[in-house]
Amino acid sequence: MPEIDAHYFRHLYAQGDDPWGYRTRWYEQRKRALTAACLPDRRYASGFEPGCAGGDLAAVLAPRCDRYLAADLEPTAVAAARRLLAELPHAQVRQLSLPDGWPADGPFDLVVLSELGYYLGAEGLTQVARQARHSVQAGDGVVLACHWRHPIEGCTLNGDAVDALLHHTLALPRLLRHEEADFVLSVWATDGRSVAAREGLV
Repeated sequence: MPEIDAHYFRHLYAQGDDPWGYRTRWYEQRKRALTAACLPDRRYASGFEPGCAGGDLAAVLAPRCDRYLAADLEPTAVAAARRLLAELPHAQVRQLSLPDGWPADGPFDLVVLSELGYYLGAEGLTQVARQARHSVQAGDGVVLACHWRHPIEGCTLNGDAVDALLHHTLALPRLLRHEEADFVLSVWATDGRSVAAREGLV
């Protein structure tokens, strides 16, 4: 079902455990800061981030969760993420692939889909969106998605198409959509109120 299989990522990670430069590029550092700032709540009970790569975003978001599950299908990425998150005992890193490997230890009130959707293809992404919606609808939940807008070799979806498919399938209130030339970031929530409204300011 996924358009890009495990061999693609195995080849990428053969060059090192940070093939996208998550640790070194200002673009990635800035995008992580924006991602964290866009979350509407200060804390979450349980977060899930599939496709976590080396765990750089997880290291920013896990401290805001009581329990955090990061996952990736590539063993090199899993090992790197475990090293990075080793000092966060409430954070777990697991090897799994989506859509069939969606974890049974939910529900989650935060699901993070970062730079993942296009690799799944339309069918796989639709299934993942339904799984995310089911998970967060068990309570007061949030789905965050951030994706590269430029074409990706081997993928039929770009970031805009991923964002549109998620919006249609999740069928949840969208709290924000942040668009730049390079990426699009959206947040959906079961509670459609603004951050100010959540704090009783309006």
